[in-house]
Amino acid sequence: MKEFKGKVAVVTGAASGIGLALTEKCIAEGMHVVMADIEQAALEAAAEKLRSGGSNSILAVKTDVSIASEIEKLKDQTIQEFGAVHLLFNNAGVGGGGNTWMSTKKDWDWVLGVNLWSVIYGLQTFVPQMISQDTECHVVNTASVAGLLGGTTNGCYSVSKHGVVALTESFYADLQTEGAKVGTSVLCPGFVNTRIFESGRNRPADLTDDIAPPAMTPEQEARVEMFKKILEQGMQPAEIADIVFEAIRNDQLYILSHEAFGPMIEARARNITTGNNPTEVNLFAE
Repeated sequence: MKEFKGKVAVVTGAASGIGLALTEKCIAEGMHVVMADIEQAALEAAAEKLRSGGSNSILAVKTDVSIASEIEKLKDQTIQEFGAVHLLFNNAGVGGGGNTWMSTKKDWDWVLGVNLWSVIYGLQTFVPQMISQDTECHVVNTASVAGLLGGTTNGCYSVSKHGVVALTESFYADLQTEGAKVGTSVLCPGFVNTRIFESGRNRPADLTDDIAPPAMTPEQEARVEMFKKILEQGMQPAEIADIVFEAIRNDQLYILSHEAFGPMIEARARNITTGNNPTEVNLFAE
């Protein structure tokens, strides 16, 4: 997909971070945009600000992406408003969970629901529509560099992002087999200046544990604070959006934003092929 002007994009997690930057990039490319987010106040404020700055059509739809029926509703409203969808960003994501065996079922349900199941639902719901249009379309699924590395983040997040990478690879193969006019990419960014550490603000009450999580050790607290500072100094979301659109134009499956992670990814691949146990990965060495 190389031409975007006048086309229709759907962006989940669109009220902030990478999702908002992707929305702004779509508008700059002359697209109509459907913004989806669970945080209604932030969604409406972002949409109103963007409407005031240009003539592109913007539709804001409050959506809990972890629920299949809400993704279906999002698609229906998109088609009703614009008649088609050409570019889908399955971008919504949260950063929750903790120690692998101490994370609760609600931790797993929340993180997998938003980070992985939403992508599955997005493909199931939007791709048949895209194929039926018989025109060039593209799907970008947001994972993380954590989806290409092992043991670098908590289990819930890591499993969800590895799942998105594997899902997109399978989706790519299926599209090739079917000869569909739909391309796909998996976005695996490194450190980006977003509010992912504040994901809990949107955690549903029914997926919140009644018992407080165990207190962190001083070492764990220091690690979290270091991670927050690195994110604050990370790449700006607008830079990610530029990288993503260049990759779409090049029909590029894997989208990586930080070259510094290349050796870590290669080291993991070598460990797998040689049967070596991994050593601790230091994300902060970047």
